Amino acid sequence: MPTVAPDRRYSALPSVQARVLAFLAIVVGGIAGALIGFSYADITCHGACGTPKGVGAIVGATLAGAGVAVVAVLVLRAMGEWKRIQAEGVEGQPGDN
Repeated sequence: MPTVAPDRRYSALPSVQARVLAFLAIVVGGIAGALIGFSYADITCHGACGTPKGVGAIVGATLAGAGVAVVAVLVLRAMGEWKRIQAEGVEGQPGDN
């Protein structure tokens, strides 16, 4: 395990690759939610359904995007904490011999 200078501070900011992947996951989740909301409104509505389809798409995209965003933030925070623990070499952690 590499040694770290005591004055070095660790950033909680995840890597650029992790942030980009999290952003893409949120976008894909939002698109999937929009499609589901639109499809649900399409199936349940009869007649002129432009407004209900749009509302369904917006609500679905918002709910799905927010849900994926919560999970993405939790994953990024857990990754940052795991890296910090590994770098500090806290005693009693798995991998310490």
